[in-house]
Amino acid sequence: MPPLTQTLEQLRAEISENAGWVATADGRLIGAIRAVQDDEVLLIGRIAIAPDMQGEGVGRALLEAAENGSTASESELFTGSLSEANIRLYESCGYVEARRVAQDDGTEQVFLRKNLRT
Repeated sequence: MPPLTQTLEQLRAEISENAGWVATADGRLIGAIRAVQDDEVLLIGRIAIAPDMQGEGVGRALLEAAENGSTASESELFTGSLSEANIRLYESCGYVEARRVAQDDGTEQVFLRKNLRT
């Protein structure tokens, strides 16, 4: 998937309409996640982890913070089919593949869901 780009105005609108959490270490921003609740579904948006901190549990902690900060009964997120490490992380956090959507470049968007209230 190509990198996501936004104008400053789009970013401001997204931040004002979404919940967000950040991870810091020694005063440095090392990760961030955005989400919005749509009825009973928490839609996880952008997850960004500093490259040198990937694999250190930051993404897992941010997912947990977003899930715990929600009253939704389910959570949904997506990633590209070539992002195998992301898919493994999400599955290890309890997410299950729900559907795939073909893209024009031969890849797929992989949507995963998780039941938050058992």
